[in-house]
Amino acid sequence: MELTGRDITITGAGIGGLTAALALRARGAEVRILEQADAIREVGAGIQVSPNGLRVIEALGLGEGFRAISVAGRAVSLREARGREVLRLDLTRLPAEQSYRFVHRADLVDLLAARARAAGIRVRLLQKVREVMPGTPPRVALCNGDATGAELVIGADGLHSVLRPVLNGEADPFFTGQVAWRAVVPNTVGHPPEARVHMGPGRHMVSYPLRGGDQVNVVAVEERRGWVEESWSHQDAGDNLRAAFAGFGGMVPGLLAGADQPGLWGLFRHPVARVWHGAGVVLLGDAAHPTLPFLAQGANMAMEDAWVLADALSEAPDMASALASYQHRRRDRVVRVIEAANGNAWKYHLRNPLVRGVAHLGLGIVGRLAPGRMLHQFDWLYGHDVTRGA
Repeated sequence: MELTGRDITITGAGIGGLTAALALRARGAEVRILEQADAIREVGAGIQVSPNGLRVIEALGLGEGFRAISVAGRAVSLREARGREVLRLDLTRLPAEQSYRFVHRADLVDLLAARARAAGIRVRLLQKVREVMPGTPPRVALCNGDATGAELVIGADGLHSVLRPVLNGEADPFFTGQVAWRAVVPNTVGHPPEARVHMGPGRHMVSYPLRGGDQVNVVAVEERRGWVEESWSHQDAGDNLRAAFAGFGGMVPGLLAGADQPGLWGLFRHPVARVWHGAGVVLLGDAAHPTLPFLAQGANMAMEDAWVLADALSEAPDMASALASYQHRRRDRVVRVIEAANGNAWKYHLRNPLVRGVAHLGLGIVGRLAPGRMLHQFDWLYGHDVTRGA
């Protein structure tokens, strides 16, 4: 299907929406983005861009710019609470094209947004969407009373998507019994260019450097019965985070000393949307398939979605078959990723000291005797390249 001149509207100027805009614009589409905020910005902190996501960034011609704002990860280090290393995965042993990088989410959004503006993509701010109506053409109603149409409307508006319930009804997420703190702290501890997973009973903490190694991203997860709102805007006292990880050693106390007002949110599991598209409308990223942060794939999956959607639209003979092809190409993959992420949480949180000791010992033995086996267990994920087509 020829995309040159086709009118496409995207709701949401996050990583997924901006990536989709660039991929579609590169194929000739006329793209506008509706963003409810008064500026393009991204809440949160660091993200890990694995090789599968990096391939999309490079295919958009942003590889050099991205490398300038990101840190190359050299290893993943799993550690027990006191700081002893249990397993080390040497990322430098991966093929040269499989680079793993750490970046501040806001820096990536800025890079994408600058390229979008340079490409002539229209970004309209303060455009809060009230309703998306499928049809030929679809319509978008805004909270300010305005309305707009397009040949295609892409819902890249995240976890609380306006379009998702139109296609699937209201979702029924459930609280996982876990909360997560997020903070960016000064790198006063000499954190190396690696991702560290600090594992303890009922909790774990992930840390990795950002912005040339001057800062460290911290995500700390704790099991608890109390419900916490599913929002990135809630702030907690740093003392609460430090108290939750008081028994941890190594770099953890030094890192948490700099976490004064960490964000705190409850982790909820949402079903993958059964229906991703309708007449002239389609879902992308978290709007279709929210994932827990235990495999660091939320942003990577959104970027993969964006590329595949643009590819499907350009290859299929008509809109309906293109959208069906997109869902077919993406759904099984994101389901597998989400299931893998869900499975990681309990592995990090083993409470029984005997079980935890045996598990850590086994990981260490396998890591020493068969490092390649551990390193390549996720080849199905990191080796995947959506830019090569269907």
